[in-house]
Amino acid sequence: MNYRRALAASALVLALPLAACSADGANDGSGGSGDGDATLSVMASFYPLQFLAERVGGDLVDVTSLAPAGTEPHDLELSPAQVAALGRADLLVYLSDFQPSVDTAVQEVAPNAVDVHEVVHLTADEHADEDEHADGETESASTDEHDHSGEDPHFWLDPTRMADAADAVADALAEADPAHAEEFRANADALRTDLEALDERFRTGLAQCSGHVIVTSHEAYGYLADRYGLEQVGISGLDPEAEPSPARLREIQQVVRDEGVTTIFTESLVNPKVADVLASDLGITTAVLDPVETLTKDSAGEDYLAVMTANLEALRTALDCA
Repeated sequence: MNYRRALAASALVLALPLAACSADGANDGSGGSGDGDATLSVMASFYPLQFLAERVGGDLVDVTSLAPAGTEPHDLELSPAQVAALGRADLLVYLSDFQPSVDTAVQEVAPNAVDVHEVVHLTADEHADEDEHADGETESASTDEHDHSGEDPHFWLDPTRMADAADAVADALAEADPAHAEEFRANADALRTDLEALDERFRTGLAQCSGHVIVTSHEAYGYLADRYGLEQVGISGLDPEAEPSPARLREIQQVVRDEGVTTIFTESLVNPKVADVLASDLGITTAVLDPVETLTKDSAGEDYLAVMTANLEALRTALDCA
């Protein structure tokens, strides 16, 4: 009997440190709302929102992007494991009506989430009807796959809208981790300063240009064009996979001739074949204008601010700006 009591006592002594380790593991970053020193687990639905979460959260967050680098975020399909992880995250940062699989997952697992759609004031797609009917059944099917509910989702190409989204992310992080609310809001203020400086560089850099029309592979640049007094002419509409009709190509050729356009802008994730042929036929050049939906090894910079700065230089060259 004494032998059994000794064994039980030894087991209890061994169990205590193991239990302590288990308790520590429960707060190792999988959740931060209950521990002022824990790291918040944050998921972002695609790169621009990942950038915001990383800048606003700083060292207090561990951010994962649902859309892998170098892939088209519109086409994201979530695995069951990703959906489960999304449900366990302390916060999801997403844009509704942009990635259908994310919208579905939000409905299924009801995560703690901030939808930046509510603060960035999306504008209507002026050419939605044209996109829907431009190329018959092929176009219609593609439009179903890229349903933006009649709105242009590419708000992040306007730095001022990015700043508004950063404030919303800061508020959501502060709610998830009140102990660090001041730090999150200070980080958002610092990011707003950077974004407003970027906005000013665009405004002054594009203020005196010989041209104002940009021909792009698809119409991702409406917010940028509106913000800085440019006119966007897309080979395709909001759906980058849509094939332009012969009539559309003739329209673009006429615009190029009438406006003296010297450059057609392509993207790293969109097949440049149509743009290359069009530019060759017209005797003009092509250049990359990055929609910053993702980062790739070919991106002209290591983050959103750097890629946008490279975009500014590409625009200044193409538009012959002073």
